[in-house]
Amino acid sequence: MTVDPFAARKDEIRKAAHAARKAQADKDGVSQRITDRVMALSEYQSAGCVMWYVDVRDEVRTRHALPDAVASDKRIVIPYCVDGELELFLLESMDELAVGMYKILEPREDLREVAAKKIDVKELDLILVPGVAFDRTGGRTGHGKGYYDKLLENARADTPLVSLAFECQMFDQIPMHDHDIFMDTVVTEENAFQGKGRG
Repeated sequence: MTVDPFAARKDEIRKAAHAARKAQADKDGVSQRITDRVMALSEYQSAGCVMWYVDVRDEVRTRHALPDAVASDKRIVIPYCVDGELELFLLESMDELAVGMYKILEPREDLREVAAKKIDVKELDLILVPGVAFDRTGGRTGHGKGYYDKLLENARADTPLVSLAFECQMFDQIPMHDHDIFMDTVVTEENAFQGKGRG
């Protein structure tokens, strides 16, 4: 069986990024700096409907910023996974979240079928995208399951894609296939890298 060098390189980068992210000191403080920078972006300021994500494991932490986001005049949306697809939920209070199957904070089961809570991806004016590793051109690799890829393919072409990352998750080059989607901006505690986006 031949080894795909492209896939092998991505795996290598994922492992290195996971280790670096796990070792990141002061995750709370550094994450706060990153989310502050995100919320100061002009694209964020002008967006009426923003998709956040709820952090899991060693990702840049977002849950400290969610109450302020929800209290703002923006519509805040979070994704959750159903049968390998991301569904979108309008978050209006932190009380609408509960710890789900994988110890992930998710929308409560009893609220998921409420029609007013279901959001179409086309309604999003800005999407915050998690990931494992990034480069300075907006190249991104996730966990390899493709959940976000499917969602982003259906987003409006004019919706900015912004990723949150610790500096330790930045690499010289992420191998990207033709169908892979570049981020418009990657925000770290030190920088906001302008990526290629989908243009």
